[in-house]
Amino acid sequence: MILQAPLIVLGACALAACAAAPIDTRDIPETLRVPPNAALTQQVHAVGVQIYRCTADKSDPARFAWVLRAPEASLFDHAGSQIGKHYAGPTWEARDGSKVVGEVAARASPDPSAVAWLLLNAKSTSGSGIFANVRFVQRLRTTGGNAPPDGCSQAYADSEVRVPYSAEYWFYADKR
Repeated sequence: MILQAPLIVLGACALAACAAAPIDTRDIPETLRVPPNAALTQQVHAVGVQIYRCTADKSDPARFAWVLRAPEASLFDHAGSQIGKHYAGPTWEARDGSKVVGEVAARASPDPSAVAWLLLNAKSTSGSGIFANVRFVQRLRTTGGNAPPDGCSQAYADSEVRVPYSAEYWFYADKR
């Protein structure tokens, strides 16, 4: 059984409005800051879902909880054009074929009603496009995406729920 929440799609003008705001890093927690030798190379807005599966607890099979399976999101540039996608790994893949796979280094939860903000190290990159030289990724200014607070029980074991979310992803490479 797959439970599905409606996906909220933002219009191109809404995306452009988000992108038109000046870069302000004052709200980024210190633990999520990149090293001074990192240069911002790309900012994208993601709109999609966080996919959770109802799974039995390994230490207590009588207990069940929603466990993150994967994100699934479209990535948009400042003009509102789709430039890629985000999926399990976590992986960001640009339309130019370049990819970066991240590994969580730190997390913070400025808004408990939304998925955590993250700092990720690039575990691997591929291709020669916009994500080829990425060293760090930040997930910032999230909306939604948290696992449901209830509804996961033995009756729903292995069912999935898709929870709408949006976020900003900032990509960094080494300064040249």
